[in-house]
Amino acid sequence: MKFEDLLSEIDGFGRFQKMVLCLSFLGRVIVPCHFLVNNFIAGIPSHHCDISGAVGDFGNMSEEERQLVMIPMEADGKLSSCLMFPEPRFHMLLNSSSSTGHPAEPCRNGWVYDNSTFTSTLATEWDLVCDKKGLNKATATIFFVGVMFGAMTFSGLSDRYGRRKMLLVSYVSGMVFALLSAFSTSYVMFTVLRFMSGFCITGIHIVTSVLILEWVDIESRKLVKVIDSFAWAFGFMTLPALAFLIRDWRWLIAAITAPVVMGIISWRWVPESARWLIANGQLDEAHYYLNKCIKMNRRQEMASSIKPENLSNIVLTNRRNRKYSYLDLLRTSKMRKLALLTGLTWYGVAFIFYGIGLNITGFGMNIYLIQFILAAVEIPAKAAIFYLLDKIGRRKTECGALVLTGICLAITVFVPREQRVVRTVVAVLAKGCSAAAFATLILYSSELYPTVMRQHGMGYNSFMGRAGAAVAPLILLLDDVWLGLPQLILCCIAVGSSVVASRLPETRDQCLPEIIKDIKGTRAPQVESPVLSHGNAETEVGASNLEDENN
Repeated sequence: MKFEDLLSEIDGFGRFQKMVLCLSFLGRVIVPCHFLVNNFIAGIPSHHCDISGAVGDFGNMSEEERQLVMIPMEADGKLSSCLMFPEPRFHMLLNSSSSTGHPAEPCRNGWVYDNSTFTSTLATEWDLVCDKKGLNKATATIFFVGVMFGAMTFSGLSDRYGRRKMLLVSYVSGMVFALLSAFSTSYVMFTVLRFMSGFCITGIHIVTSVLILEWVDIESRKLVKVIDSFAWAFGFMTLPALAFLIRDWRWLIAAITAPVVMGIISWRWVPESARWLIANGQLDEAHYYLNKCIKMNRRQEMASSIKPENLSNIVLTNRRNRKYSYLDLLRTSKMRKLALLTGLTWYGVAFIFYGIGLNITGFGMNIYLIQFILAAVEIPAKAAIFYLLDKIGRRKTECGALVLTGICLAITVFVPREQRVVRTVVAVLAKGCSAAAFATLILYSSELYPTVMRQHGMGYNSFMGRAGAAVAPLILLLDDVWLGLPQLILCCIAVGSSVVASRLPETRDQCLPEIIKDIKGTRAPQVESPVLSHGNAETEVGASNLEDENN
C-alpha cells in the first residue's frame, strides 16, 4: 500500500485537509504583496529639475514661465525630467515652440516631484531617477535574488528539519527583516534588508505549497493547487487597494507585513507532513497527526488499524537510508533531464510573469487600477486551468498557456502606444495566460519529483524561477533603446519555454513518485498491504531501496 492509498482510506480531502488549505492560504496571501510591492514603493512620479536656486533676474515671472526659460521641452511637449539650461533662456518666452539647439546639462539642485500619485517612494527619498534609475529598478532585482537563494535554503532545511518548523522560522524572520527595511535610513541599508526579506519570506511559499500537496489524495491535488493559487491572485488584488490608501513607501511595507502576525498565531494549528515524518522514521509523531486527520475527517473506524508499528512498512517505501541533497538532482540521467527541463521552464515562466506584472506604466490608466485589473484576471485564468488540467493534462495546459502568452506579447510589440485600450486589453490577456502557466507549473513540477527530493526539487525550481524574476525588472530598462524591445524579449522567452515544457512527462492521474528510482520507472513491485500486515515486506521493499541507493 502506498501513502496515497492510506490517505484515501482516511479521506484525502476531508475537513482536516481543508483546515490545512485555509491555514496555508492565510500565509500565501502575504507573499505576493511583497513580490510586487516595488510597483508602488519604487514608483517614479513625474519630475523635473529643481530650479529654485537658479541664478537670474526672474522678476515677477510665474512658476510656469520660470520653468519655460530654465527647463528644455521634450518632443511630446512635456518638461524634460533630467535636464536644465545652465542659464535662463528668456527668449523662450517669445518663442517656446522649440528648445532644441540650446545646450543643456543634468539637474544641479535635485528634482521637484509630483506628489499627486505618491507621497513618498524610494525614488523621491534618495533621488533614484535619471542616471540613477537603474538603482531604483535594482531594488526589485535584489529582492528576487534574496528570494532565489532563500528558496533553495528553506527547501533543504525543511527537508531536513521538517515543514512545520521551517514555516515558523520563515514567518518570524520574514516579518522582522521586512519591518526593519521600512525604517531604512540609506539605500544600501534598504537593499540589504530587502534582500533578507526576500530570502526569508519565500520560505512561506516554498513550505506551504509542498505541505498541502503531501496531505491530499491524488484526485484532490489539482483542486487544492488551483484554490491555493487563488491566494496569489487575492494578494495581488489587495496590494493596489492598500497602496492607494497608503502612499508612503515605509508605511506600505509595514502594512503588507503586519498580517504575518496572524500567520504566526495560526501556526500552532499547522500539522507536520505525515509523509515527511514517515520518510524520516518519526512514526509516533506521524501517528499523532494521522489520528488528528482521522478524527477531523470522522473516520474513527480506521483508528484501530493505523498504529505506529504498522506505519513502519510504509517507512520502507519512503525511508531515507541517507540524507539527500541538491547534488542528487544530478544523480541519474532522467533526474538530470527532469531538473534541466523544469529549471528552464520555471526561469522562463517567472521571467514572463514578473516582466508583465512589474510593468504597469505606459497604459494611460491609473496605476492602481491597472494593477488591480492585472491581478483580477488571474481568477478566471486559474479557474480555467481547473477544467483543463484534467481535460487535456498538465503538459498541454502548460504549453498552451505559454503559447497564448507569447501571441499576446507579440501583438503588443506592434500596437501603437496611442491605442491605449488595445494595449491594455492585450496586456491583461497576456498576464492572465502567464498566471495560468505559473499556476499549472507549480502543481506540475511538484508532481514530477519524488518525495525524498520534492523539497529540494521545488527549491531548485524556485531558485531558477526567482532568477528569472530578478532579471525581469532590468529587462524593462531596455524600453529606452526601443519601446517594444522588452515585450519582444518576453515573447521569445514564452515561446521557448513552451518548447522546453513540451519535453516533460505527463503526470495526470499518476501517483506521486516516492524515491529516485520512481523517476526511472523501474520501481520494485509494492507489498500488498503494508499498513495491516508485516510478513516479508521489510525484506522485499528494503532490498528495493538498497538497490535504489546504489544506482
